Amino acid sequence: MTNQNSKNKQVSPIESLLDFLKNEQKFIGIAFILFAISLITYPMPGIARWIGFLVAGYATVANDSIQTIGTFIASNRQKPWWLLWLFIGGIFVATMTYSWVTYGGDVSYGRLASKGFSQTPMSFSFLQVAAPIFLLILTRLKMPVSTTFLILTAFSTSASSVGKVLMKSLTGYGLAFIIAIFTWLAVSTLIERYATGKPNPIWRVAQWLTTGTLWSVWLMQDAANIAVYLPRQLSGVEFLCFAIPITCGLGFMLYKGGAKIQQVVEEKSRVQDVRSATLIDFIYAIILFYFKIHSKIPISTTWVFLGLLAGREIGMSLRKTSNGNFADAIAMSSRDVFKAVIGLIVSLLIALGCNAAMRQAILG
Repeated sequence: MTNQNSKNKQVSPIESLLDFLKNEQKFIGIAFILFAISLITYPMPGIARWIGFLVAGYATVANDSIQTIGTFIASNRQKPWWLLWLFIGGIFVATMTYSWVTYGGDVSYGRLASKGFSQTPMSFSFLQVAAPIFLLILTRLKMPVSTTFLILTAFSTSASSVGKVLMKSLTGYGLAFIIAIFTWLAVSTLIERYATGKPNPIWRVAQWLTTGTLWSVWLMQDAANIAVYLPRQLSGVEFLCFAIPITCGLGFMLYKGGAKIQQVVEEKSRVQDVRSATLIDFIYAIILFYFKIHSKIPISTTWVFLGLLAGREIGMSLRKTSNGNFADAIAMSSRDVFKAVIGLIVSLLIALGCNAAMRQAILG
């Protein structure tokens, strides 16, 4: 009886924090060093922009990897990491090169041309340079945070533009949620009945094509979160300094099998199955592409992805084809949203701390 009670004992937030501090001492040391570097370099714009970019590049990809290549990683564990890197890294280089050439040096596909983000930062505050470090910490805590809110809001020169990003993101969550519910209500029973045993090799081809498309479309949306530190038009040398570190960071992440936040994907039903993973990526790519052509206002792809996963789990639970029941699906989806809301609150606090336009609009 004692053992059973100990298993059911709830871990308090204080105990969770102490456990994190005990087990993540190396990471905490790295974060402390990055904060110190940010504090030293933020008065020097030429250096600060590249420090912020480098940390933002890895932090953004590590946190948002669950959306784009999370299911790809989960269902390709048996493949060598370098093969996945050649595929994912190659698409990154090709997608960014196309934007750089087509948009006259801009790697954000015009996302940073929207009002409030069009001006190249000529000076930085400490919090602007340090914002990606907070993203690294939240990622380490397995929180699916919106990098769009956490980083872009720190640079917006217009409070109204932040509101537009928020509204577009919440619309994206709702649209993905509804589409996912109806899709998996329609197909989950068929998947459960016919998607058994070893999948046909054509599914593997379909997954790689779908993942490649999704990864490319996601970059068209979220490259703005990384490039916001840099000049809006990059020279050839600056473009290489942009592309090479991120490509190497992708290799490191794939070598490690994904960031810790990968658990957000792998706890969902049947994501290791290539057929289910392909369907998730296909629908997500369509939704992101719709928002890409709808307007140039940046969107939080994290919220869109969480809406997709939530609708999928609820649809499957209603068909009784998920790992849990309807209450489990609601609880899991609510937990993901709660973590994302924490990230949103942190984002707004950072924006208020370093953005005069935001303070004036909100505090009066």
